[in-house]
Amino acid sequence: MNLPRTKKLIALLLLSGFVIVITTGEAWACPTCKDGMSGSDPVSVARATGYFYSILFMMAMPFVIIGTFGGAAYLSIKRAREQQAQAQDRSSASVTRG
Repeated sequence: MNLPRTKKLIALLLLSGFVIVITTGEAWACPTCKDGMSGSDPVSVARATGYFYSILFMMAMPFVIIGTFGGAAYLSIKRAREQQAQAQDRSSASVTRG
């Protein structure tokens, strides 16, 4: 079989996608959340809800942290460029007056 490299890659991706779709039915949730949701008492449901929100919080934090530092760096660079442009304008204005 002498398939081009892209066709081999596409076949591999399709095969791995098929395997993921087939095995996804088995991976419903972590055992603690699954057992907590199956219980009908309010304590079990509250515990599972707490796990759910803690997982969402942990998943969101890297994006929040990177976004905060990225935004701060972007604003810092933007302000520095504006100050540099203003300084250049002042120096060119003083040269033309002189």
